[in-house]
Amino acid sequence: MASAGGFGGLSLLLALSLCSALASTVHGEAPRRFWIEDDAFWKDGAPFQIVGGDVHYFRIVPEYWKDRLLRAKALGLNTIQTYVPWNLHEPEPQSWEFKGFADIESYLRLAQELEMLVMLRVGPYICGEWDLGGFPPWLLTIEPALKLRSSDATYLSLVERWWRVLLPKVAPLLYENGGPIIMVQIENEFGSFGDDKNYLHYLVQLARRYLGNDIVLYTTDGGTTNTLKNGAILQDDVFAAVDFSTGDDPWPIFRLQKKYNLPGKSAPLSAEFYTGWLTHWGESIATTDASSTAKALKSILCRNGSAVLYMAHGGTNFGFYNGANTGQTEYEYKADLTSYDYDAPIKEHGDVHNPKYKALRRVIHECTGTPLHPLPADIERASYGLVKLQKVASFFDIFDKICDPLKVAVSEQPLSMELTGQMFGFLLYVSEYQGKGPYSILSIPKVHDRAQVFVSCSLDDVRNQIYAGVIERWSSKTLQIPTLNCSSNIRLSILVENMGRVNYGPYIFDQKGILSTVEIDGVTLHHWKMYPLSFNLLENLSKFQPIQQITDARASKVSSHGGSQNKLRDLSFYLNGKSEEPEFYEGHFHIDSNSTVKDTFISFRGWNKGVAFVNNFNIGRFWPVTGPQCALYVPAPILRSGDNIVVCTF
Repeated sequence: MASAGGFGGLSLLLALSLCSALASTVHGEAPRRFWIEDDAFWKDGAPFQIVGGDVHYFRIVPEYWKDRLLRAKALGLNTIQTYVPWNLHEPEPQSWEFKGFADIESYLRLAQELEMLVMLRVGPYICGEWDLGGFPPWLLTIEPALKLRSSDATYLSLVERWWRVLLPKVAPLLYENGGPIIMVQIENEFGSFGDDKNYLHYLVQLARRYLGNDIVLYTTDGGTTNTLKNGAILQDDVFAAVDFSTGDDPWPIFRLQKKYNLPGKSAPLSAEFYTGWLTHWGESIATTDASSTAKALKSILCRNGSAVLYMAHGGTNFGFYNGANTGQTEYEYKADLTSYDYDAPIKEHGDVHNPKYKALRRVIHECTGTPLHPLPADIERASYGLVKLQKVASFFDIFDKICDPLKVAVSEQPLSMELTGQMFGFLLYVSEYQGKGPYSILSIPKVHDRAQVFVSCSLDDVRNQIYAGVIERWSSKTLQIPTLNCSSNIRLSILVENMGRVNYGPYIFDQKGILSTVEIDGVTLHHWKMYPLSFNLLENLSKFQPIQQITDARASKVSSHGGSQNKLRDLSFYLNGKSEEPEFYEGHFHIDSNSTVKDTFISFRGWNKGVAFVNNFNIGRFWPVTGPQCALYVPAPILRSGDNIVVCTF
């Protein structure tokens, strides 16, 4: 009886399933499904060509997500690709963030509302010119040191803990479940880093545990034999996509791609079709020709290949999240700009009236027959003129206001920033020594990344600092510092800036701060205090006693009209005679009403190096003396009617 009852229940279940399927067919609702077969993508029973583009939610103020997605759709894209940066969502261990810039679920639902599909790159490593390749910097504090991107058991346990939170949020948004996500990427360009297949197998098993067996998992690797051999996981039925330089003949690479996919499972896909390139401080802005980029895309799309534009819209590295690269050694360090415009067809500030956007849009329409959606209305911009800046304080004047005494670390040797709990920004190191002779030679063999050095008599007020110079990671030079006539020891203060962690290559385990001994005339200094600095209260700076009024912010009146350079200078303030000591400057500008709150740019021409905050929002780093970026983008949602506060420091 028990057996008969069991089979009877199975028969009833099967009948109900068949009735449900029949009802769906009767009502014309084919089951949602996305898969790869006959070396092509298929969606809901029909061949499908992916015409996609990367648009990263974390590089756009959330109020503009819809605008940027609409511009991508008007370009002719049917799919959006985005990374998921672990460091944004778990800034501290088991402290989860999914609001504001980190509200990934809202972003994915918005893509679906706009009838766009999604390719989701969940990492855990993403690269993306993003700090530490998306890894949370607290991973660098774990002992013994983690081996990132490997089968290291402790590392894998932390990845599992992260995905245990992320992937259940993603699962309801898979295409088969009614959502927009058609594919999920495992790791990123692993074949350029290592060959630990056990690590990749583990990620696949973990992803399928939460996402099921029907979702198309994929990898992306460079289109060479070595990178595909190391990065592809065809035995796990993971689709291997490729990327390659724009202008390379794509079809020989697509034929190579087939060797690293299962038979019939190699739809030709360039998962990163480069519309531009990244730029580091000290370089010329990277640009690519519109017509040659369009011609290269046409060679893929018009032969029914698929491509994802990297980037469709680059956006901005707000705050301290920019990444960096190295050369042959870790000392060949180059930090990325605040702007991540990437010379993409949709510019950093949303502009689409440029040759590249028009050329790519024309090619996409020609090759795919996709109807041309109307372009969204331009986002208006305003010029708010010149802002007179007031020097509110020198760094050492308000040092106690921006450093929590409970977080000061004490150690015989300097500690990394991460070990003091200072994951981003700046850390002040202080020790003492006895001065001999007219000057001394300071040596810091390993500083990440830029150290400003000050000396004073240890018994003097902390405000009485003398600037001695800079030691930088990429030069590793010693520094001659003056010997002061002190009745006591000399206090050595070293302000170290984390300029962005390496996001690609063998030197990705990129701790910040002073990572070596510090020597004066060959003698190692001990007894260090380390002061983490916080910028959370910058809007209250004006409550401190002002020290000096800048009498003249001299500059010609800047127009928001005219050539491309003028268009970037919508809000300007210039300063002459700035001292070498870190200082805080504050300026105010007034916006009459909500209707006149518009996008703008701040020009920093004539300034040295620092960080800018608008209404307590970190809009990024500026360094026009090194270039090439001289203006920072300020989206309207950061501004407000009435008084707006700009603070610049260091």
